[in-house]
Amino acid sequence: MPPAPRYRAETLHAALGDGFFDPVDAARFPQHILRYRNQRWAARVGLDTLTEEEWIAHLGRFEPLPGGFPKPLALRYHGHQFRAYNPDIGDGRGFLFAQLRDIEDGRLLDLGTKGSGRTPWSRQGDGKLTLKGGVREILATEMLEALGVDTSKSFSLIETGEPLYRGDEPSPTRSSVLVRLSHSHIRIGTFQRLAHIGDEEALGRLVTHCVAHYFPELAGEPAESRAGAFLERVAARVARLAARYMAAGFVHGVLNSDNINITGESFDYGPWRFAPRYDPQFTAAYFDDSGLYSFGRQPGALGWNLTRLAETILQQVGLQRTEQILGGYQNHLQREFRLALLDRFGLLPARDPEQDAALAKTLLEFLGKTQTSFEQTFFDWRGGMASRERAAASPQAAAYDAPEFAGMREALAAHETAPGANLDHPYFRRATPCTMLIEEVESIWAQIAERDDWSALDDKIAQIASMREAYAPAPAGG
Repeated sequence: MPPAPRYRAETLHAALGDGFFDPVDAARFPQHILRYRNQRWAARVGLDTLTEEEWIAHLGRFEPLPGGFPKPLALRYHGHQFRAYNPDIGDGRGFLFAQLRDIEDGRLLDLGTKGSGRTPWSRQGDGKLTLKGGVREILATEMLEALGVDTSKSFSLIETGEPLYRGDEPSPTRSSVLVRLSHSHIRIGTFQRLAHIGDEEALGRLVTHCVAHYFPELAGEPAESRAGAFLERVAARVARLAARYMAAGFVHGVLNSDNINITGESFDYGPWRFAPRYDPQFTAAYFDDSGLYSFGRQPGALGWNLTRLAETILQQVGLQRTEQILGGYQNHLQREFRLALLDRFGLLPARDPEQDAALAKTLLEFLGKTQTSFEQTFFDWRGGMASRERAAASPQAAAYDAPEFAGMREALAAHETAPGANLDHPYFRRATPCTMLIEEVESIWAQIAERDDWSALDDKIAQIASMREAYAPAPAGG
């Protein structure tokens, strides 16, 4: 008999009250084929001892976890979508299935779904997820986690045996249900909905709930300043997310306010891409005609969404304090971007902060002028000047001998290699880094679609695991 699960279930979201969610039933699927199981994170929440049958029962048929929600909760929220306010959205093809505690640090974590069937917020949709969409989300989250971006974790993917028809995929296509593990599913759009309907009392309860369960370090704040402290924490988290996107070369594609949560954790991956080269205008979504969510505009887009959150709790925070917090977003962003670059390069902060700023400036200038590979550059110079011999053997070594690299070389020389740079890790004996460009994603999917061959996905996940080990623990920035 397998050992008993070690998880600790919570039902804290239910305490917010019925106005925040709708209890729903999961769809019944004709088939359940387990395609992906995140055993590493299952261990963090105590579900690693589940048998495959038990895993499918809870994460495919959504039988309640003992001590958890008796029925899943479809969460209510609004949001700005491409800057247009939409009061008719909510969890339309997903729900909050369970809340658990991280065994290592005690954080509250959510198990939310994607593709689990229709809810009151599905509108004209079928509430389902294509298998390709599930595979793409696994690849996005695994890669982002390895690159130091705060992201949801793809926890489970089960193929469900239904033909789905979609306008952006050859149809019929295969179906799946995904379960993601996140720190929070409370979004900026959750606050927007309450402001839209004028429920100030519920907004106050929501702030109190968020402080208690996601920012407990603020519990000692006086009641009159707690909302401002909460907004300031969210601003710092959102700035960190923006900075980490930029340092990873990642484009989310759909940074609507319903896709931004209060813990600053990236989630809900649709038309995402990694930029092959530094190009601020690079977009991920084919329907983003104006480039609103292009690579270079992501920090501004996230700041815009942060302002929408501030509007909803303006009465609690006060105008002067709100302006002060929003005005500090850019400073948070610059600081976090410099720390993110130091993490990526495996360098310690310089004694003079201006040298950290010079590293950021010269890097962007070099990447912009030479259009060298974004990821190869970070890979080659991991450890700074301690890796100059390795960089000299790079496929793009000629770019490092060019005049455009002179400023970058000087900036790297001003920084010491961090103790945690892990330069002796086998990953850094590769000639090229692990990447996740669109061509690679499509190739992985083609092998699944054409031959039901999952080996390329397995191999890519193994490569990413090696990269994650090489880059952890983060040497700076935390």
